[in-house]
Amino acid sequence: MKKIAISIWIILQATLAISQPDQSKSPEFILVKADSVPVITTKSKGAEDNKYGFESGTAVKVGDTYHIFISEIIDDPFWVKMRSGHWTSKDRANWVRVGTIFESSGDLTGSDPRASLWTPTVVWDEDEGYWNLFYVAYYSEPNTNNQFKLNHSGRIYRTKSKNKGIEGINGPYVDLGIIMQPGKDSDPWEGLQGVDSFYPWKVDDTWFAFYGSAKTENAKMKQRVGFAKSKKMDGPWQRLSNISPSKIEEHFIENPIVTKLPEGGWVCIFDCNTRDAIGWAYSSDGINWGKGQSLIIQNASGVWAKDVRTPIGLIHEGGNRFTLFYTGFETLYDWPGIMKNKIPDGVTCAIGVAELELRQ
Repeated sequence: MKKIAISIWIILQATLAISQPDQSKSPEFILVKADSVPVITTKSKGAEDNKYGFESGTAVKVGDTYHIFISEIIDDPFWVKMRSGHWTSKDRANWVRVGTIFESSGDLTGSDPRASLWTPTVVWDEDEGYWNLFYVAYYSEPNTNNQFKLNHSGRIYRTKSKNKGIEGINGPYVDLGIIMQPGKDSDPWEGLQGVDSFYPWKVDDTWFAFYGSAKTENAKMKQRVGFAKSKKMDGPWQRLSNISPSKIEEHFIENPIVTKLPEGGWVCIFDCNTRDAIGWAYSSDGINWGKGQSLIIQNASGVWAKDVRTPIGLIHEGGNRFTLFYTGFETLYDWPGIMKNKIPDGVTCAIGVAELELRQ
């Protein structure tokens, strides 16, 4: 009987080893070059009516053209009066603002579900042949002493390019409604912020997604992400409560974006708490993820951001080279001031670029 039990234990251990891929063969990212100045700022042509600058979004490359879909913090109330902008470039340095996709109301009464719009995220659906654009819509109210309420009760909306094909990325986009929101299926780690980000990627015949949330009703909140899955881009999306929140980062991870590597495996890049850095993690199968790591992207040759914020795209350029786009504040801002709904004059956030090398 004892021998049978030992045999069963050995089989179980072997099964677990197969189901949990070896993440020890994680590649390594090396910073090759970081531009010493941002590539898009509030002083760029097309940003004349943008008061505070740029934050989260997505950068992709289609043919020889770079596209950035970005949250624009255009006016007061700060982080509430928002616009989703589309910018393009052929060389990463010279950018043209194509237009506005959405603009929020900026309403601070807590009654408008689209008071603040954030994080336009474009994803190509090869099966259907359309671009999908996801974004976050929040209610907005003045903060309290301990509660961040400028963006709360976030919901994820899905839009789809009106024109079929890869060139449909240029829009227009048709709004198709909410695909994820706070509700009865929310997990205990999710909080007042609602769903604050959403990024899907496909593994075999299943779509997986990271989605974020935080207990912004608590001053000691943790910013975390969970997993969801669906057979189709339009859902229904099922929260994977048994493996959420992700162990990539257990205290602060925001706006993860997933890229499939040309030699196999996946990486996600995300906003982390390490100074002058972005976070990243590796998965050999696109489902099980290793621990998060940080990559310093500001060095002596490329320091412009007082606070490196959010990576918005990791683009393969051939061989082992990648382009990274990210946002950062050009001037320091006062977090206690934001909690009091007061922003110092001159605070701006811009978009930077760096070149990375992948060593596998």
